[in-house]
Amino acid sequence: MKLKLTLLSTLILIGSLAKAQDSLMIRKIYDEELVNGQCYSNLHYLCKNIGQRISGSANAQKAVEWGKKLMESYGFDKVYLQPVMVPHWVRGAKEEGAIIKGDKKISVHIAALGMTVATPKNGLTAPIIEVQSLKELETLGAGVIKGKIVFFNRPFDPRFIETLRAYGTAGDQRFAGPAAAAKYGAAGVIVRSLTETLDFYPHTGATSYTKDGVNIPAAAISTKDANTLSAMLKMKSLPAVKFYFKQNCELLPDAPSFNVVGEMTGSENPNKFITVGGHLDSWDLAEGAHDDGTGVMQSVEALRLLKVMGYKPKNSIRAVFFINEENGDRGGIKYAELADQNKEEHIAAIESDLGGFTPRGFTFEGISPARIEKISSNWSKLLAPYGSGVLTAGGGGSDIGPLAEKSKGVVLIGYMPDSQRYFDVHHTPNDVFENVNKRELELGAASMASLMYLIDQHGLN
Repeated sequence: MKLKLTLLSTLILIGSLAKAQDSLMIRKIYDEELVNGQCYSNLHYLCKNIGQRISGSANAQKAVEWGKKLMESYGFDKVYLQPVMVPHWVRGAKEEGAIIKGDKKISVHIAALGMTVATPKNGLTAPIIEVQSLKELETLGAGVIKGKIVFFNRPFDPRFIETLRAYGTAGDQRFAGPAAAAKYGAAGVIVRSLTETLDFYPHTGATSYTKDGVNIPAAAISTKDANTLSAMLKMKSLPAVKFYFKQNCELLPDAPSFNVVGEMTGSENPNKFITVGGHLDSWDLAEGAHDDGTGVMQSVEALRLLKVMGYKPKNSIRAVFFINEENGDRGGIKYAELADQNKEEHIAAIESDLGGFTPRGFTFEGISPARIEKISSNWSKLLAPYGSGVLTAGGGGSDIGPLAEKSKGVVLIGYMPDSQRYFDVHHTPNDVFENVNKRELELGAASMASLMYLIDQHGLN
């Protein structure tokens, strides 16, 4: 009995010493970032010197080349590019949109959805019908829909505390609405912007067509203009409301591009990997600051922090700038394929793609509730003083998702900042550097570096 008590006391002492060491290391990570952080200045360069980075564009290539040089300047053990063929969709000249009622014409703010087709050269004018869901569209059928422009106007559900859930429940009308409307003979589609904010900024984003279907033009309309349009339709007075829009999009042949990878090689397990990343591409309406300039800059900053502090990881750790998340996910798919080909074992992959706002914690996917509870009990107290102590079940992210199919046992982790402001700027002309807070961005980078350190030291088992 005495021996058992002595052994137990020793284990408790060792555990206490380890936690004290972890606590000290995390404090040093935050000190380094908050005093000497570089992610904010790097984000400024990406936004102001390069700007929008839609896949296949010249700016996307500039971002790749600059990203590689940035990683090389930090002296990582390996820096390289992974070739990827990506879609090359071009928006063309600025869109035009208007509500028409008799002789009255009210201009509105619209933006073509990503991957959509153009309208006829002189634009498209047709009667417009409002629907709230794909189910309502199906109920109305071709007899009502044919020849009309379908106006999907289901708003965000404000009851969700996490706004990403509201985005998820409203998003099908943008992702799948145009293809569904085309089946019933619609001439075009207008979609309410995916945000709860009432403003005049249209929110773009990808839509998906069926390979064998008829492709019809589709655009997002700002929430204020959507409310105006809906109110006019509800009046049901003659003459009937029509809608006009003109867009000049074009889908060109796939173009060559690259993921950018920086790596610190593990001292004990060089073929086991902990990856952190975001997506380098952005939509073409603005600078892609929060989506996802903050994510890529936090990711490389997490590696830089560990490097500059002289940390020697047990496992190999990587920062990845994934390409083509917005309209194809080709970068994430290629990364997973190459990991499989090279027989790499991924312990964990962390993604930052919800903006650079105040940290709240991390979500875990591909792991049992019991393990999440254990991880939380061990690490929440270490991260809570810095605002990142919420460790819970949830999604990982689009770019790291393909790893789950190719790398058995990998845990996918999503960086979770406060979500309340994200969809104010998401996919809009307002997603600019000026709307990123330096302090919030730096706290997020330090939280990601801290989690990488804990996983490297202790694993997820």
